[in-house]
This record gives sequence, C-alpha cells and structure tokens, in this order.
Amino acid sequence: MTTPNLSTTIKPTWCPGCYNFQIFAAFKNHIEKEIKRGKRKDDFAMVTGIGCHAKIYDYVNLNGINSLHGRGLPTALGMKVGNPKLNIFGFAGDGDAYCEGIEHLIHAARYNVDMTFIVHNNQVFALTVGQPTAVTEIGFADKTTPRGVANPPLNPIELMISLRASFVARVFADVKQIEDVLKEASKHRGFKFIEIIQPCIIFHPDVNYKKHTYFLKDKKHNPKNLDSAIKRAREFDYNKLAPKTRIPLGVFYVEKKATFEEKIK
Repeated sequence: MTTPNLSTTIKPTWCPGCYNFQIFAAFKNHIEKEIKRGKRKDDFAMVTGIGCHAKIYDYVNLNGINSLHGRGLPTALGMKVGNPKLNIFGFAGDGDAYCEGIEHLIHAARYNVDMTFIVHNNQVFALTVGQPTAVTEIGFADKTTPRGVANPPLNPIELMISLRASFVARVFADVKQIEDVLKEASKHRGFKFIEIIQPCIIFHPDVNYKKHTYFLKDKKHNPKNLDSAIKRAREFDYNKLAPKTRIPLGVFYVEKKATFEEKIK
C-alpha cells in the first residue's frame, strides 16, 4: 500500500525553533504509521481551535475543521456523532482548552467521547503576544498583568483524573515521547487527553523543564490506580520550578468504560 502524502504546500510560519514543529512531526509520523498498519487516510479527521497550535491544520493533509476559539471539542463531538467510525484528533492550546473551552473539556471527559484531544501547553496566549492563561504560574508579568499573576494555576492533569477521563497522559514536546503516547492512546476507546509541555521560545521560554521530568513507567506506576494517579498528578502544580520539582510524564490514568457513542445507540 502506498502511503498518502500528508504534507501540504503551505510553508509553516511558526517561529524558528518552536516546539510546535516537534508536535507536527510526531503527529504526521503517527498517522503515516497507522496507514501502513492498514488504516485509510479518510479514517482520520482533525479539529483545531485558535492559537499557534491551530496552524497545524494548514500543514497536515487530512479532512477536518479549523474551529472557533475554545470550540474544538463540541465541533469534534458533532463530527463523531455524524460518523462514529472516524478517528478524530482535536488540537488546542492551553488558552483554548483551559480558558475559553474549559466547559467543553469538562463535559467531553464526562461523556467519554472516543477521540484524542491534544493540548499544546506553553502557559501563555502566545498568538496574541503572551498574555497569561489559566495555567500560568504565579508572578508571571506581562503588559496586561504588570503586577504579576496573583491566582494559582489550574492543574489540568488532576482535573481530568478527578473527572475520571478514561485516558490521561502528559509528555514533553519531544517527537519520540509524543509518538509513543499516541501509539498507547490508539489502543484505547474513549476520551484520550494528552497534554504536551511545550515552552514558548518567545513569551514563555524554557526554564529547563525537561531536566525536572521523569517517566511514570520507570517508577512502575499503575495507571489503573486512581489514588496513585491523583498523587502523581499533584507532584507538579504548574507554578515556578523549585530545585526539587519533579514533573511526571507518561500515562497517569486509564479506565475502561462505555463511550459516548455506545451510550447513545
């Protein structure tokens, strides 16, 4: 079988060195491998919101919809209801997912929609020059918050586990890490929530996040253990990194249960 060309003729306009290139490469590689395993290109569709992440829609030659800010998930749900056989990938930024779209995220997790939702988390609204989001650390200052962020950030991993989202994972913006977690997610039926830590090289530069990370599998973490998953999720609270901060990566939680599509048959 000839692998379809998943590239488009549009030249990427992300900043040179942007971690979005890593996410783009990993996603494209994953779809190509799925097609080589027997899937068809038309078995996949993608939905994006508004933000730097959303440019991926222009660079991957797949069917889909470039949606409104924060509205990618209800758009994906509509697509899934229309064609339950589609393998849908939703892409969002942290502003998109945790600010404008937080209500949709909560209910998509509750409903257990069978789709993969990927959040590009750089902890700022990068497309609109770096305003804080719901996961920006206390003390971060920009022109809109010159005195610094005063409210503590959300912990999206803990939130998703508390809602019993059926697949919850976090990785760094590294091609291999992303490919590995997408492969794991492809084995699961239900709502697959994957957060990718990707520092913005302009408005929220890398503060050596990768040095603070470790892999849950190396600690023999059991993703079916809810209490353990919550405990691991609380190890990193999305605030400023202290010398002893540890950031777990990998699959935090997995639960097998009926999907939204199965429940409405």
